[in-house]
Amino acid sequence: MTTLPEHAARRCHAVVNPIHSALYFSPDLGREFARAGLDDINAAYFAARSAPMGRVGAGIVTATFHNFKHDLVARHLPHVWDVLSPEDSLDARLRAVDSLLRRLLGEEVLASKELAEAAELALRATEACTRPARPLYSANADLPVPDAPHLAYWHAATLLREYRGDGHLTALAHAGLDPLESLASHTASGRGMSPKWILATRGWSAQEWEAARERLRGRGLMDGEGGLTEAGRELRGALEDETDRLDRAPYEYLGAAGVLRLTGLAGGFAGAARAAGAFPADLIGRS
Repeated sequence: MTTLPEHAARRCHAVVNPIHSALYFSPDLGREFARAGLDDINAAYFAARSAPMGRVGAGIVTATFHNFKHDLVARHLPHVWDVLSPEDSLDARLRAVDSLLRRLLGEEVLASKELAEAAELALRATEACTRPARPLYSANADLPVPDAPHLAYWHAATLLREYRGDGHLTALAHAGLDPLESLASHTASGRGMSPKWILATRGWSAQEWEAARERLRGRGLMDGEGGLTEAGRELRGALEDETDRLDRAPYEYLGAAGVLRLTGLAGGFAGAARAAGAFPADLIGRS
């Protein structure tokens, strides 16, 4: 194992992950799943992300996705599988990814040696990921690696994202933050999803959102203006440090030089995707 510079793994994840997560904000996802019979974007999201786990119900998805209200999940699962099987959902997901990356990055980038190198580096990092207590990672790890470099890169980004995410849920549970408190405290840090997008996509009401913020105030984690107190900043910092600790294996396995190279390559792809409109302008922020 290699000792990495401080926060090197976090920096690498921050630029690899956007290529994975851009799918969920793209018209490509809705279009492909509508063609396959699911014309509700929430249904498409739950089907696309949970399909690697098979024909699962709402309980498993609420547990593994963490910050969605169970009522919203249960509105769509397990019913989506009567319309579109998990296997067909995976096919639709990959078609959406192909369309997305061709649109955001362009054919020249997709055919480049740099993208092929990034896919190779990211896949190498995943070789050190382990399955126990990592349900979303482990389900995706059962899938074959696509042949095309841009799809292989997305697959590797997905493995790394879900591996880190599974570990992050362990850290959140240890911190005693429930799903909505987790969202509200992240938003208060200025780095999380805006309240507009949380309320539009996660199934929570404005009243439930405010109740979570009040619980955070009661614990001394949030101030009266909706920002984090010193204790709140310390808690969020400790959460990220613990998430880094739980996520260190793939990056230590890749090594300092590999992580630096992957960070540089992935940063270019992520920047191009953002410039091409991969994410809504108001996605992140406290208001």
